[in-house]
Amino acid sequence: MSVNTIEEAANALFTAGKTGRYIAPLSDSYDNLSIADAYAIQRMNIEKQIAAGQRAVGCKIGLTSKAVQQQLGVDTPDFGIMLDGMQYGDGELIPASILAQPKIEAEIAFVIGRDITVSNPGHLDVINAIEYALPALEIVGSRIANWKIRIADTIADNASSSAFVLGTSPRKISAFDLRLCGMVMEQRGNPVTVGAGAACLGNPINAVVWLARTMSQLGTPLREGDVVLSGALGPMVPVTPGDIFEARINGLGSVRAAFEPAKNEEKHEVAL
Repeated sequence: MSVNTIEEAANALFTAGKTGRYIAPLSDSYDNLSIADAYAIQRMNIEKQIAAGQRAVGCKIGLTSKAVQQQLGVDTPDFGIMLDGMQYGDGELIPASILAQPKIEAEIAFVIGRDITVSNPGHLDVINAIEYALPALEIVGSRIANWKIRIADTIADNASSSAFVLGTSPRKISAFDLRLCGMVMEQRGNPVTVGAGAACLGNPINAVVWLARTMSQLGTPLREGDVVLSGALGPMVPVTPGDIFEARINGLGSVRAAFEPAKNEEKHEVAL
C-alpha cells in the first residue's frame, strides 16, 4: 500500500473512534492490506495521539489464545501500544465515550524493571527484567463494525485496544505460579469467565518473550517502566453501561473495573 492509502485507512479508523460510526473491515476495503501495512496504520494513529500530548506507557499482546489464532488463521500473537490516556485506576469510573463495542478480559500485567536491549531476548532475559506483576483488566474495543475482523484489521486498530485497569497489589513473579494461577472474573458478583495462566501461550512469560523479541527487531526494545499486558487468561465478556467487573487471580490479587451508566440511567454510588 502507498503512504497515501495507509494515511487514508488510518484516518478512517481514527474518525470511527472519535464519532462512534464504525467502519467496514479494512481487509475488505483494501485488497492488498498486509500485516506490515496494518502495523504502519497502527503506528500512524499512535504517533498522532502522541503528538496531541499522550504518552506511550507500554504494550499489549493480543491473540495469545490458540483458539483465537485458529479463528483468524494466524499462528502468532500481535501487539498494540498502550497510552497513558487508556489507563484507569482500580474501581475508577470508565467513561462510555472512550469505549468502542467494548468487551473485557482478565490478564496478568508485567512492569519492566530494566531495559531489554539484547538483540534476541530469551526467557531468562525477560524474567530478570521483570520488576513485578499486577492483576489487570483490559477493555478491548473495535472500530470495525460488528467486530468483523481479520488479523490485519485488529492490528491496524491498535490490536483492538481501548482501555486497561491495573490492580494495586504488586507481586514478584517468584511469589506465585504464572502457569497454574487460576482466574475468575465476576460481573456484579456473578462469575462470568474462568481461566488460568496456561491459557496465555502456555505461560504468560512466553508471550512477553515474543513481545520482547518483536520490539527488539523493530528497534524499539522494552524499557524500564514499561507495562506489558500479556494476554487473556480466559474468554472475553461483553460490557454494557453501568457494569462492574472484578477479576481475582490466585496469588496475585484482584482488580475491578466500573463503567459509566448510560446517559438516561440515574447514577448511584456503588460500593466496590
